[in-house]
Amino acid sequence: MSRPVSRVLTLLELLQSGGVRTVAELAGRLGVGERTVRRYVDHLVDLDVPVESVRGRYGGYRLAPGHRMPPLMLSDDEALAVLLGLVAGRRTGITAAAGTAGETAAAKVRRVLPERLRHRLDAVLDSLTFTAAPAGSAAPEAAVLLPVADAVRHHRPLAIRYTGGRGGSGERTVYPYGLVAHAGRWYVTGRDLSAGADRTFRLDRIDGARVLPGTFEPPPGPGPAERVLTALATAPYRHEVTVRVRGTAEEIRALLPGSVAVVADADGGGGGGGGGGGWCRVEIRAERLDWLPGLLASLDRPFVVERPDELRGLVADLAGRLMDAARDTPPPRG
Repeated sequence: MSRPVSRVLTLLELLQSGGVRTVAELAGRLGVGERTVRRYVDHLVDLDVPVESVRGRYGGYRLAPGHRMPPLMLSDDEALAVLLGLVAGRRTGITAAAGTAGETAAAKVRRVLPERLRHRLDAVLDSLTFTAAPAGSAAPEAAVLLPVADAVRHHRPLAIRYTGGRGGSGERTVYPYGLVAHAGRWYVTGRDLSAGADRTFRLDRIDGARVLPGTFEPPPGPGPAERVLTALATAPYRHEVTVRVRGTAEEIRALLPGSVAVVADADGGGGGGGGGGGWCRVEIRAERLDWLPGLLASLDRPFVVERPDELRGLVADLAGRLMDAARDTPPPRG
């Protein structure tokens, strides 16, 4: 590649990094005079790259929005970040249209990379393994995600066609507070005007979304992520569990995921175990109780089961098995 062409492409890469670049700055980065910089800019304009001139004391050149994307210039680190991001998004299930758009986007990026860089990135991707199995795809379609995001950003009402977990579907009008990605799924939390209450909706269950006229003011209080985690932790399940645990709310929240438990300060007392300090009330909704004794034991803190009685029996059974295991001696080696 001749040096003038190489410098023109370097100029494009500098402009793609964003902001206004002064002529003096560009000349210094390219190692040429300011007149040559202006000539290189003219070359880009001739190629339909939307470069615009900014006048004034801090003027210079910047890329303006154009009717088509200019040639993409990526450094080694940027190309690796893009490809790894696409792979990670596909593995976790949060990439929209993961089975199609993610793969075709990665193929397009690879196709325009220099051969040297492409081989090096292929070596990374071919040698990379994951400890967790791929998540089931629950990614929203772009036709749903984009209007929802637009409504959230501009505080506009949103009309959605939603299918609930039990199969019922219908039209909803929502004041959307925020978008949240959690555990491989996308959620939108907001005010459901039809129900007159705050609700959390999974985007993969939205069949269509349409931004409506008007605006609303989001209420004060918890942020979207906290609202979603609380909604997941308080969703209706077969068992409603309440446990008092010794420690501060901050300490207990660090041990229990927000999507599993709701933790609040409680009055002192409640018995069951030594140690100083106050107590917290932990509320958990669960379909099964068999996993909770192990979870409570892993806290390594005094606790008291308030409800249900069945959980007390399961905790006692686990304690008995642990005592038996502690008394057993290993068999002699043969």
